[in-house]
Amino acid sequence: MIKFYRKTATIKAEQFDGTKQSADQLGLFKYRGGWYLETLEGSMLVSNGYWIATGVNGEHWAIADDVFKKTYAELPVIPENVAYIIKQAKKGDYKLGWVFHATYLGIWRVSVGNWIRTHSDVFARAWLDGYVVEEDK
Repeated sequence: MIKFYRKTATIKAEQFDGTKQSADQLGLFKYRGGWYLETLEGSMLVSNGYWIATGVNGEHWAIADDVFKKTYAELPVIPENVAYIIKQAKKGDYKLGWVFHATYLGIWRVSVGNWIRTHSDVFARAWLDGYVVEEDK
């Protein structure tokens, strides 16, 4: 029976813009007029617009832009006080449904509850897949 799977690993990725500065930053090397990335499988030719991904074990690989956009989505960016709710709820072994219920009961600070209610899809995605805390302005 065929089963369907989704990727669950979080990666870091940066897009190569074809410049020497970008190549240096991404660890690419020049050979016979092209830019190459050293991977676990050997050297890989990298074209302008490719994404250089770094996995959890520090391995690197290049991904064509169209494939990258079909395969990966950026982690949601959430406020620090909302991230705190996620950390504390998971630490207490609470479930996502309980957090939404508590939100509608008004347990959280008004600003946190309002953010969760108005960004419920983003909050759920952050709970399930991870998140990035927004930088102070």
